[in-house]
Amino acid sequence: MENVSTSQPGRIASEWLAEGRRVVAATLIDRIGSSPLDPGAEMFFDDRGRVEGTVTGGCVESALAEEAGEVFDGGAPRIVSYGVSDGEAASVGLMCGGTVRVFLSELKPEFNAALSAATRARDRGEPVAVATLLAGPDAGSKLTVTEQGTVGSLGIDLLDHNVERESHGFVDEGTSRVRSYGSGGEVMGDDLPVFFQSFQRPPEMLIYGAIDYSVALARIAREIGYRVSICDARPPFAAGRRFAEVAEVVVDWPDDDLKDRKLGSRDAVLVFTHDPKFDEPALIGALASGAGYIGALGSRKTHSDRVERLRQAGVDDDRLARIHAPCGLDLGARTPEETAISILAEIVASRTGRGGEPLRDSDLPIHAGG
Repeated sequence: MENVSTSQPGRIASEWLAEGRRVVAATLIDRIGSSPLDPGAEMFFDDRGRVEGTVTGGCVESALAEEAGEVFDGGAPRIVSYGVSDGEAASVGLMCGGTVRVFLSELKPEFNAALSAATRARDRGEPVAVATLLAGPDAGSKLTVTEQGTVGSLGIDLLDHNVERESHGFVDEGTSRVRSYGSGGEVMGDDLPVFFQSFQRPPEMLIYGAIDYSVALARIAREIGYRVSICDARPPFAAGRRFAEVAEVVVDWPDDDLKDRKLGSRDAVLVFTHDPKFDEPALIGALASGAGYIGALGSRKTHSDRVERLRQAGVDDDRLARIHAPCGLDLGARTPEETAISILAEIVASRTGRGGEPLRDSDLPIHAGG
């Protein structure tokens, strides 16, 4: 069985449909306890034996391939469950301590408009929700809600209306989960379960200072989904090709660049300039934003001096406490690449509320939210 890798499995599924292939989708719709991936993870099978994506990182994929074969042979859409308490789970190797529920159905050619609309919205960096009907005669049908409008249908006008209205809330929360409706599409009822798959805009990472550490951080951050920009007010510093290869390059003063940006809890600002006339305006601007993580490079002595200057500039202690400096977890990092890993590890730990200690020393669930 051939496996194809891409950052957007749904894009490949859409291309397969456009080529006239039959495609079965397997979507992780729920988990109880711990599992490697969140609801919304997808896996696609085509009628030529090709496979794209994963729903558990390898635990149940072979079993899902067998289920997909039954759907190709005319089987109805279905929800399958795997958990460590099931005898079946042992045979498929689900060793993560939880239970997963996966919905399988064949993607009909008429669903491709909704899939393509979702792909285009994600390419534009826009939030989008894809709703999939899980039961009834139209099970498997899809409705995509984007900032540009709605594409597709779940087969009932009232259901489409309510799903479109409620999808915005799921996108704002960044959650993907099942919500049930009445048999006619009413908001009250349990007859028609619908899975909402939410895609928020990519988180932003703004790096101030064009140095080698910026390149290392931008390269890895981009791989985990950040939209990265490197900003420096000095044109000769920002002109290096290595910066443009890994990020958007902006030549501007940090405070001017920040004033027009709308940052939220998933966004990060890093200050790498080592020069008070650049890093202090950058930090003051970042502290006035809603950025979830604000970090600065430099020694403890450098940051202590920086804090005093920021206090003199009117920054109070509550805002100063938002600055992670020296930024990064204590990994003993020395190279730019090791430092980038240290910083990204702290960003993740900060976002999830974890301390960054070794997993073997923690009794918390391995996966945040699990």
